[in-house]
Amino acid sequence: MSILSEFKEFALRGNVIDLAVGVVIGGAFGKIVTSLVNDLIMPAVSYVIGSSDFKSLSMLLRPAVIGADGKETAPAVLLNYGAFIQTIVDFTIIAFVIFIAIKAINRVRRQEQAAPPAPAEPSDEVKLLTEIRDALHGKGN
Repeated sequence: MSILSEFKEFALRGNVIDLAVGVVIGGAFGKIVTSLVNDLIMPAVSYVIGSSDFKSLSMLLRPAVIGADGKETAPAVLLNYGAFIQTIVDFTIIAFVIFIAIKAINRVRRQEQAAPPAPAEPSDEVKLLTEIRDALHGKGN
């Protein structure tokens, strides 16, 4: 078996395709959550705490070093806790939505397992064969 045919078999498996679809949808969902946090939640939080930009909240650990010529020789060292808090909010929203989705999927699976399958209506052929069988049994008696 050639490498190309092995790769084709691997790539066309259902699991790989499902994973690829999941990655694409996950990336799009991540952008939606990032927009939700950046454009709706964080401006409201910034308004409450009195800061115009939540991402810029930081603590100065070491100021920038300015040389004799007036140029910055070493940048300031900042503890960017605003960006960290925003990342935590992103994660929390994504985790909550995934939790809700999995809970809904599990509920549907439990309902499918608990409910017995409805009896299928026999086809016309099966009905005809049953009538023939019953008629033959009736003649034999």
